[in-house]
Amino acid sequence: MRNPYDVLGVPKAASEADIKKAYRKLAKEFHPDRNKTDAKAKDRFSEVNSAYEILGDADKRKQFDRGEIDADGRPRATGFEGFGGFGGGGGGARGFDFESMARGGRGGPGGGMGEDIFSHIFGEAFRAGGAGPGARQAAKGEDVAAELIVTLEQVGGEEKLRLNLPTGREVDVMIPKGVVDGQTIRLRGLGHPGGMRTEPGDALLTIRIQPHPRFKVEGADLRASVEVPLDDAILGGTIRVPTLTGAVEMKMPPMTSSGRTFRLRGKGLPKKDGTRGDLFAVTAIVLPAGDDEALAEFARARRAARVG
Repeated sequence: MRNPYDVLGVPKAASEADIKKAYRKLAKEFHPDRNKTDAKAKDRFSEVNSAYEILGDADKRKQFDRGEIDADGRPRATGFEGFGGFGGGGGGARGFDFESMARGGRGGPGGGMGEDIFSHIFGEAFRAGGAGPGARQAAKGEDVAAELIVTLEQVGGEEKLRLNLPTGREVDVMIPKGVVDGQTIRLRGLGHPGGMRTEPGDALLTIRIQPHPRFKVEGADLRASVEVPLDDAILGGTIRVPTLTGAVEMKMPPMTSSGRTFRLRGKGLPKKDGTRGDLFAVTAIVLPAGDDEALAEFARARRAARVG
């Protein structure tokens, strides 16, 4: 795969927010649902998701920047110092366990290195029927697209859900931390099987988060309107605020106006780094139901004082 920064069209110094914004734009543009007759769009969609798997994960991004993994997320082969002869001479190639990689002891003295070890070190060309020029790499199995609809409560609880793939296979999927609506996750090896000696394809799973009747999603944060009786708004008091895991009590100061926002830390959605976003409770003052003559008289007196 190409350099993930080039795939998403962002510089190496791009912020996490810029990377997410670029990913969502490209994923929407090349999503299979919008390009059902365009095979190139499907490949581009797969490439965009692979790039975001690297750059959207802080740890993987650091590993890629340090050169520890390649653009496909695979560890880079290192430690070829001391290739001093395969048969039985001095130091072997450090960083590889030749004996465990060769079949049937073929890595031993006088036995040759064997096909498998060359495949690990030098690539898939040996698995495709030879190491000479013109040897072709066998095609990987076809990818499949799937969709998983989840609730905010399931996202907040990091639940494990059962998914039926188009291949007929059932798998358990753990909702990842930091997932956003429309994000596509690559499930490696869960696509259609490949040919002989080739890897199966992947499953491209798009996450759809259902709209919630109470909460509005803002990244990892949530925003909710909270009704406040007029007397509590004037005098202050303790009100109950809904969260994804049940209502909690919050102290409200006297003379709280409608529209005032209070932050409840850690009551939002999980983030990739293991922390959680916040819940912003926005007050909505509610007047008493029916006639309230005492309240009306108070209001008339206040008005008279203001305009007099």
